[in-house]
Amino acid sequence: MKLMVLNLPRDFTEQALAELFKWYGNIKSCDLILDETTGKSKGFGFVEMALAHEGQKAVAALHGKQIGKGKIRVKEA
Repeated sequence: MKLMVLNLPRDFTEQALAELFKWYGNIKSCDLILDETTGKSKGFGFVEMALAHEGQKAVAALHGKQIGKGKIRVKEA
């Protein structure tokens, strides 16, 4: 199940994103979208979980979670 993660802090890393989701199951891929000029996060990314129920568990646990100064949004991509 592919998930979209929005409202991430601009200093968030791909490794931190994977770390956040690994507690909910196996991650097939993790991509943080970066600004080509600055190399910093654009504030969103994609995580693909191996199984659908793992993705659903991650959405239930992480949607609305406080990360940095804001709350992230997690939904099916």
